[in-house]
Amino acid sequence: MTHTLTTRSASCWLAVGLLLGASSLGAQQQPSAASTAKARYEADKKLCADEASSEARLQCRRDAQAVYEKALAASKPAPKSSQPAVCNECGKVTGVKVVEKAGDSGPVGMIAGGVAGAVLGRQVGGGTGRDLATIAGAAGGAYAGKKIEEKMNAHKVWTVGVRYNNGTTAEFDYAQDPGFKVGDAVRKSGNVLERN
Repeated sequence: MTHTLTTRSASCWLAVGLLLGASSLGAQQQPSAASTAKARYEADKKLCADEASSEARLQCRRDAQAVYEKALAASKPAPKSSQPAVCNECGKVTGVKVVEKAGDSGPVGMIAGGVAGAVLGRQVGGGTGRDLATIAGAAGGAYAGKKIEEKMNAHKVWTVGVRYNNGTTAEFDYAQDPGFKVGDAVRKSGNVLERN
């Protein structure tokens, strides 16, 4: 009985050793390495079934499965690491627009316009009509003063559209002409673009 147990254990370990040797050849194996490993694993499980004790059968199966998993991992091709890194902050200019933006208006334009409108409204009519004309002149003058101040403070803005290498898009505003044209390669640097 002891002789049979030792012979079976030796054959199990021999099969496990063969699988370990096969798995160490991973990169040099034929395309059918996965099927060879599977066939060897099935044969090892049959050998493990012949073990005398349940502990020995269980350990034999664990060993056979570990060797099978190593052989499968070795048979898969290694991922290519020579791919260039993608610059997610790099891209190409998709458009440049020049837009006239209205400037800010402050209380000065409204007050000056309101006073001028009230003075002109006071010149019209008499009595209650004069009071209504003064109020209407003040309101109209304030609105006109606001618009005049916005127009005086208007400025040009250059908006540059970019499509990044990862497919996202963005727009950048400049107070002066940045000198970009459609198709220029650019890179985001903080809140602005620079040539790439």
